[in-house]
Amino acid sequence: MENFEFHNPTRVLFGKGTTDRVGEVCAGFGKRVLLVYGGGSIKQTGLYDRIQQNLTQHNLEVFELPGIKPNPTLSKVREGVRLCKEKNIEVVLAVGGGSVLDSAKIIAAGACYEGDPWDFFIDKSKIPGRIPLVTVLTLAATGSEMNHNAVITNEATKEKLGLGHPALFPDVSILDPENTFTVPKDHTVYGIVDMMAHVFEQYFHKTPETPLQDRLAESIMKTIIEYTPRVLENPKDYDARATIMWCGTLALNHLLEAGVEGDWSSHDIEHELSAFYDIPHGAGLAIIFPQWMMYVLDEIPGKFAQFAERVWGIPRANQSDEELGRAGIERTRQWFREIGAPTTLREVGIGEELLETMAEKATKRGPLGSVKKLKKEDVLAILRMCL
Repeated sequence: MENFEFHNPTRVLFGKGTTDRVGEVCAGFGKRVLLVYGGGSIKQTGLYDRIQQNLTQHNLEVFELPGIKPNPTLSKVREGVRLCKEKNIEVVLAVGGGSVLDSAKIIAAGACYEGDPWDFFIDKSKIPGRIPLVTVLTLAATGSEMNHNAVITNEATKEKLGLGHPALFPDVSILDPENTFTVPKDHTVYGIVDMMAHVFEQYFHKTPETPLQDRLAESIMKTIIEYTPRVLENPKDYDARATIMWCGTLALNHLLEAGVEGDWSSHDIEHELSAFYDIPHGAGLAIIFPQWMMYVLDEIPGKFAQFAERVWGIPRANQSDEELGRAGIERTRQWFREIGAPTTLREVGIGEELLETMAEKATKRGPLGSVKKLKKEDVLAILRMCL
């Protein structure tokens, strides 16, 4: 195990009815609120009216930034920063999934910065801090509600970049599982893939002697696998939705990565897919991850064998680590198919045309990953395996 420093300052309010505390929470930070949300689904479900009423009851002045896309864009972030400065916003309230939350994080930081918020993705040391940030989660997926990460797409350059900075932890996150009841099946599936992928990135590593971290990760993966059918069969199963929601939070609140060096190359590769083709992040991860696993299997065959045995319950019999690991990888791909996620690029309309361009852009700042250092030719090989 490696040395580590762990600090997570986000206060979480979890459970039924916690949405109705949003006005009370925001009022603790200021009176002028910027409400950031997506494409209007919160209006269709009634969540928008419920939140607006609650904010009004606490005498808050509300300004709005709707229209955040599933792959959030720099142009919307810039618009939000401008509003914060023009309207003297005192607290940013994000209501939505990870894309909305990520946008709100950069908006809240950009409100304290004189330059362009894209600067943060080039040099995160330029983040000066931020104005207060409150989130109401509506989609279990990214863990953004309790971490310091954000990912934004620059439409002009077709770059999708992520960063992590201590200033980006939300102050308070409201996690009401009932707000996820109306999430469509495909987005529920992509969210589940995303949280599994977050655990994969921290589980498959070369750091020796991490038994506790391994078992924490395995318990989250097994719980997701167990509860996914319940969520898909009955979207209003409160206990199933609550369990999946908390799994998504724990998958990426920095606890699992304490003392280990994660990989994250699959996320870097996927960012190129969704930057060029605007496909759902979870769909891209379902395509890439099994192929990445196969590509690096010979680097850590024992870990993949452990994954197959402990997570999927595949008996060793007389198999080698590599054979057992391969069986676990194939079971992972099969599970993605079973829950309705794509497992090839052609399923989402992507051919060979831009593979080399994406491989080059993914590695322009250097090799990816820690399990195996992936250069351009490695990324290109993985992408071709995904076809």
